[in-house]
Amino acid sequence: MHRKKEFIQIVKENEGIIYKISKVYAKDIEDQKDLYQEIVYQLWKSFDSFKGEAKISTWIYRIALNTSITYLNKQKRKGKQVSIDFELLNKVDEQDLVLEERMNILYAYIKELNVIEKGLILLFLEGKSYDEIATITGFTNTNVGTRLARIKQKLKNQIKK
Repeated sequence: MHRKKEFIQIVKENEGIIYKISKVYAKDIEDQKDLYQEIVYQLWKSFDSFKGEAKISTWIYRIALNTSITYLNKQKRKGKQVSIDFELLNKVDEQDLVLEERMNILYAYIKELNVIEKGLILLFLEGKSYDEIATITGFTNTNVGTRLARIKQKLKNQIKK
């Protein structure tokens, strides 16, 4: 029972990570919810194997990114689905519209990146250091820096168009 409470607390404290990753890797709200649940499920399955050698957020990122990549591969095999997101149609926006519009544009361009690029830029936007990104992804620090520079340039070019 104690492990269950500990797990729930960890998920609550880090739900922003899970939410952001599911938002970038899933196409619509329903897929985001499904991916979010799948990530939490995979975290629970591997919770007992977490040894505490890395930060809890590093462990969550690694599982969430791997789960998202697996999820994308499954989605590709299923084919395309078209759905209407009624929640978005009826949503009343109370936030700064300009900021939200910019964020939506950025996320739209991030969604066009390949699987690895999405993960790297998400980690960067979360404020992770190159060392942390290298630990999570398994790349070297130099490789992380090179890839991020290319991704940033790619995003700048897309936004300028």
